[in-house]
Amino acid sequence: MSERPRWLLPAAFVLLGLIWGSSFAWIKIAVDEIPPASLVAWRMALGAAGMLGLLLVIRAPLPRGLRAWLPLAFLGAVNASVPIYLISWGEQFVDSGTAAVLNSLAPIFSLLIAGVALRVEPVTVLRVSGLVLGFAGAGLLASREFDLRADASGLIGAGAVVLAALSYAVGASYARHRIRSTHRYVVAGGTLVFAAIYSLALAVVADGTVVVPNQVDTLLAVAWLGLLGSFVAYLLFFFLIEHLGATIASMVTYIFPVVGVGIGVTLLGERMDVRLAAGTLLVLAGIAVVTLRYDPTVSRVPDGARR
Repeated sequence: MSERPRWLLPAAFVLLGLIWGSSFAWIKIAVDEIPPASLVAWRMALGAAGMLGLLLVIRAPLPRGLRAWLPLAFLGAVNASVPIYLISWGEQFVDSGTAAVLNSLAPIFSLLIAGVALRVEPVTVLRVSGLVLGFAGAGLLASREFDLRADASGLIGAGAVVLAALSYAVGASYARHRIRSTHRYVVAGGTLVFAAIYSLALAVVADGTVVVPNQVDTLLAVAWLGLLGSFVAYLLFFFLIEHLGATIASMVTYIFPVVGVGIGVTLLGERMDVRLAAGTLLVLAGIAVVTLRYDPTVSRVPDGARR
């Protein structure tokens, strides 16, 4: 067997950060034409189709029995359809850069769940300081959105994205403790398939039908989010977990807030100001303090696979 090129893992890591980081801008573009529920339905359906095709090719063993499928059904909600809908809905009211940064709170919420609720991670003074930094940054960003819109819509949108980060953290914690023997790509595929089912049902209820985009930029956004932001991103993410471990793979969190803010400012014309810069730095500092203190010898399911 030939040796893997040295550049492959760093390239996969950077590519994943670019894909997920840019997804927030594509969401912003898409929700200008189609409702969030329809956008998520298209995205999850395309991602699920790609993943099902992969599973047929690699012939991965599927879970047997209802009890084995239930965790994937749960993950389809809390780790895909619910948080992605919340982000898409929230981006109707907040900048894509703000959403990218707020979504990065998932590792901080994961520490709260692991340390306070489950008590499987030590809660130290250093980690508490990381929590404070992260939430201070989130508060600064939320106040910025409030001032930009002069009403409560910015705060509500920011709150939706924060809830999405919490949902990702719940999903990661659940997967870490309940899903151990299922093939990684089966977990990814099952999550996307159930998410597609939920999202299609939500679109029918909320929008009356799955709204079909007509504008070229919206079609590009939907294709990007479904095929790259979901299917390819999951492949890269689990490839990195397999070869680098979950802890290092989860550090992609540091890339996509910077990418999201950069694209929002340079390509979408979103305003760069002191609060956006300071809020981003505070959130990233909080993540660093919280996550880099974890024991690198312990493999963990990363927090929030998904954007």
